[in-house]
Amino acid sequence: MKHRFLPFAFGLLWLTGPVWGQKNSLPPLDALVDKEYPSLAELYLTLHRNPELSYMEVKTAQRMAQELKSAGFEVHEGIGGLGVLGILRNGPGKTILVRADMDGLPVKEETGLPYASTVVTKDSEGKDMPAMHACGHDIHMSTFVGTARLLGQLKSTWRGTVLMVAQSAEEKVGGATQMMNAGIYEKFGRPDVCVSLHASAALAAGRVGYCPEYALANVNSIDITVYGEGGHGAYPHLTKDPVVLSANIITQLQTIVSREVPALEAAVITIGSIHGGNKHNIIPSEVKLQLTLRTYTETIRQQCIESIKRICRGAGIAAGLPDSKLPKVEVGNESAEALYNDPPLTAQVAASLKRSLGGAQVDQVQPVMVSEDFGIFGRRARPEVPVCMYWLGTVDPAKLAESAATGKRLPTLHSGDYYPLYEPSIRAGVKTMTGVVLDLLAGK
Repeated sequence: MKHRFLPFAFGLLWLTGPVWGQKNSLPPLDALVDKEYPSLAELYLTLHRNPELSYMEVKTAQRMAQELKSAGFEVHEGIGGLGVLGILRNGPGKTILVRADMDGLPVKEETGLPYASTVVTKDSEGKDMPAMHACGHDIHMSTFVGTARLLGQLKSTWRGTVLMVAQSAEEKVGGATQMMNAGIYEKFGRPDVCVSLHASAALAAGRVGYCPEYALANVNSIDITVYGEGGHGAYPHLTKDPVVLSANIITQLQTIVSREVPALEAAVITIGSIHGGNKHNIIPSEVKLQLTLRTYTETIRQQCIESIKRICRGAGIAAGLPDSKLPKVEVGNESAEALYNDPPLTAQVAASLKRSLGGAQVDQVQPVMVSEDFGIFGRRARPEVPVCMYWLGTVDPAKLAESAATGKRLPTLHSGDYYPLYEPSIRAGVKTMTGVVLDLLAGK
């Protein structure tokens, strides 16, 4: 007799909504992570050994599509280039987008690990370049796949739709824009919220961090060509020296943040490259500068750009250059918009992180001036979609303790020496992201 009522009982459970979050009904996430971890570790090692550069993640995208299909998702490939989307529909409810990025960096791995990348590949210009996952995207994808598997296994505990996005070219800040321009929301459904995580080189593996409001910066690449009138190094009075003019411009640019940006606003201007001339005794006719500008608000971004243009023009005029040879300032296409973590959504995510790991393992952290294009999945929608990205600790706690005691600096992201302590990182990533999605689907 009891078996006759089982279908009715399961139907009633479905009609009364998800059980995630109800007392004594939490899915055993630790046990599920234990089960999946060995294959996730193998996946991580494979991804780490075989990085692909931005816009070239062909095999990586194929692997992400394969993994999502195996987890029970409807999969769409080639969205805006190499973007991959997995959809898991599970009745009426909210739609949650989870995003991971796939590209490696043109950096030579110097970790000495037995599974270190030895890949040398062609970049977009056909040049041979080393490649490695120096920004933790291999960890992102491993936790992404683990989250997809757990959500597929836990369908009886939630209702709604999950969109799993594997994005190309985050390091070129172009992949998210490509997917949005391809109409991902119009074709496959608009999410209620978007969530993601990012590896941290400052938090211990097993810990996580969150940052409400502005968390990551606007970024603009700016190219400046400083013109002059070249000649013999013995006769500088017969030239207009662009090297000296460039030095003057570089010095003046440092006053923008210190003297023009309000003290309570954040901005960084860094000159990362200067090239001019090819011989000791020849004054060149031009010098090229490459800058990165980082801000949070659009107002300060535009103010800094206008100040850079004004200083360059003024320096050229002061040097006696004609209008045709005044410095040229070009704001590059490689730019990113600031990541603004929606405060109500971030509060929900923070509460979920604490439920998953315990409050002692969760830190509220400060915003930083690095960039990401994840926020585009929210900003480019109309109306905007709330987004939240949190930090996943990846550092060996013993190394953090040593650094605190000795002052020895730890490798940062984008360093050839950086690598995550992958087991606790993957475990914490899968557990927290699965918990976040389940809690958001349940309205917690």
